[in-house]
Amino acid sequence: MRNAREFNFDGLVGPSHNYAGLSFGNVASFNNVRSASNPRQAALQGLAKMRALAARGFAQGLLPPQARPNFRLLRRLGFTGTDADVLARAYRESPVILACAYSASPMWTANAATVSPSADTADGRVHFTAANLNNKLHRAEEHVQATRTLRALFANPDRFVVHEPLPSTPAFGDEGAANHTRFASAHGAAGVEFFVYGRVEFDPSAPAPTKYPARQTLEASQAVARLHGLDAARTVFASQNPAVIDQGVFHNDVIAVGNGNVLFYHDQAFADEAATLEALRRALGVTGTDLRAVRVDTGVVPVADAVASYLFNSQLLSKPDGGMALVVPHECRETATVARYLEQLVASGGPIDELIEFDLRQSMRNGGGPACLRLRVVLTDEEAAAMHQGVLMTEDLYARLVPWVERHYRDRVEPKDLADPQLAIECAAALEDLERILGLPGLYDLS
Repeated sequence: MRNAREFNFDGLVGPSHNYAGLSFGNVASFNNVRSASNPRQAALQGLAKMRALAARGFAQGLLPPQARPNFRLLRRLGFTGTDADVLARAYRESPVILACAYSASPMWTANAATVSPSADTADGRVHFTAANLNNKLHRAEEHVQATRTLRALFANPDRFVVHEPLPSTPAFGDEGAANHTRFASAHGAAGVEFFVYGRVEFDPSAPAPTKYPARQTLEASQAVARLHGLDAARTVFASQNPAVIDQGVFHNDVIAVGNGNVLFYHDQAFADEAATLEALRRALGVTGTDLRAVRVDTGVVPVADAVASYLFNSQLLSKPDGGMALVVPHECRETATVARYLEQLVASGGPIDELIEFDLRQSMRNGGGPACLRLRVVLTDEEAAAMHQGVLMTEDLYARLVPWVERHYRDRVEPKDLADPQLAIECAAALEDLERILGLPGLYDLS
């Protein structure tokens, strides 16, 4: 077993952060549709979280925002003329499409890709597959820049492989690491990769939700496992409970989270709870590791409260000094059933012995908690040295990014502001400056 650490790459919130309610099935996103957002506050909240975790000794990096508005999308859909003309016509004729082109949803980097560390893959390299996110227009083109960004950060072909996204068809709907968890005795040890799906494209009789869409297919999860060269004996596929998808659990990371040998989950998370746990225990047994399942009963925390608080959309981290910490949003404290449960959890003597709380209100109101904001990448010391260092969180980087945000970001964006050509100019200027700060010239195609 090689020495390795888990790096969390948080999404840096982009300057176009707004509440457009584009994500059908995401209750929080719909509840705040068309209200005013605060991009500056959102970015600063995210940076404060990254800085605090890095200061605690957790390996922390960031993924930069994507270029917005997406003029290529708008022009492909028939909006022509100057940039200002395109924005004005889109706002007049289809404000929803304009909102899609402006979406800052790449901030939720749990959807950026699925990642398999070198300890799990057949060729001993770290594998990335950018998620195609084909279920939503506002996210369906993110994979282009996500792939470009990952290839810029993880450029050494001896250490890293960044695959092309899966075909953007319903059969291969892929939402990335939001439906993927890895279990292992230690980060550098061979582990078990756990894929959770919402529907099966080629089996119409398989369970599926009836109200909200199931965004991840079994076929997509299986394809990613093949691409990454995973060992079938250490790979588990499980069906999400369709009833909880219809209650707003649009990704598995809204109802379950894992780390090390611990699965923290709601009893309604999986279509077949007993079979899922048995499959995980059997796969972990191959590595000589026992599963520790921390189950939350419906009678203690109803699904609606879990969704409202994002209890499970939290980060479960192995602390540098031992034990595990659960990184939760303020909303957990504000939901009575969840607050009571968490007090009991930390006092129980179980594997989760600390809570770390952050104010992520701007992200939460748009439907993304701590787990949505980060992509987990396990790297050996040699792999970490081979990646681009400019995105790793340090006090120096934090001190450069805060004034960058304060210089470029608005403190209020309403739906009508998306028609303002000046907002588009401001977004482009911010990213040109960011390329310099992160040492990534040419990261964006801003032509």
